[in-house]
Amino acid sequence: MLENLPDLTIVAIPLYILTMSLEVFLHWRRPVPGQRGYSVVDARTSLIMGLGSLVVGGVLAGLQLLVLTFFSQFAVLDLGSLFASGSAVAVAGAFVVLFLLDDFCYYWFHRVHHESRFFWAAHVTHHSSQYYNLSTALRQSWTPLTSWIFYVPVMLVGFTPAQWAFMHSLNLLFQYWIHTERIDRMPRWFEFVFNTPSHHRVHHGANPEYLDTNYGGILIVFDRVFGSFVPEDAQAVYGLTKNITTHNPVKVAWHEFYAIASDVRSTRSWRERWQYTFGQPGWLPRPLESPQGSVEPVEV
Repeated sequence: MLENLPDLTIVAIPLYILTMSLEVFLHWRRPVPGQRGYSVVDARTSLIMGLGSLVVGGVLAGLQLLVLTFFSQFAVLDLGSLFASGSAVAVAGAFVVLFLLDDFCYYWFHRVHHESRFFWAAHVTHHSSQYYNLSTALRQSWTPLTSWIFYVPVMLVGFTPAQWAFMHSLNLLFQYWIHTERIDRMPRWFEFVFNTPSHHRVHHGANPEYLDTNYGGILIVFDRVFGSFVPEDAQAVYGLTKNITTHNPVKVAWHEFYAIASDVRSTRSWRERWQYTFGQPGWLPRPLESPQGSVEPVEV
């Protein structure tokens, strides 16, 4: 069970087209003050990035399967076999465990991709639009080279790569609908447990108080547990703290890697090279105050 089920993010392509068309229509017929709606060139870039991510994902699927299968041999449990047990209770229990474990791993995958510049260079693509609509959900990375690392724990408790792949596609499909300004708030109980458009607008905000918050996939409870939850109190300003000015998909996909290379070349210190590559995004060498009061770079 689950092994032969399709990737829901691909099956849902007609749904993407239908719902984006509806959202465009609503922004046109019933505009809301403060909502930017769509830009043709921006949405086109997002769609190209989405198609590119499917191609890259297809090319790398075999490598990811090979790596996850390798770690499966070290499993300490065999929870995946419960799907074939024939017991409804066992199947439901395995589904819940896989759902929670995938969402937990996604939380840390997402958080690390915001807190370490090397990973941020891959993820920044998704945050590069200054618009927030359903097309933004499709603006995905072309460099998912290390994402498998975060899901090794799923293999170590006995789920198969195919079982995880289906559950993960369900997680990603859920996140599609939360990329919209047209939905204000969900019921209070839903907002407390699940990720919602309100929570995810905060995540995409470049407002200082919104940076590096609300990392959840389907659930928002891990953000509440680990202290990264922030409610939506003010209008989010979408995009980056330093926005890019290009709609060229290649530059959108790779611009932060170019910036890392430039910063690394600018220093001869291995410590600074490490910090520029893997430190917090925006990290800079700490300045020192000279005797004359001018600012000088730290020697390391």
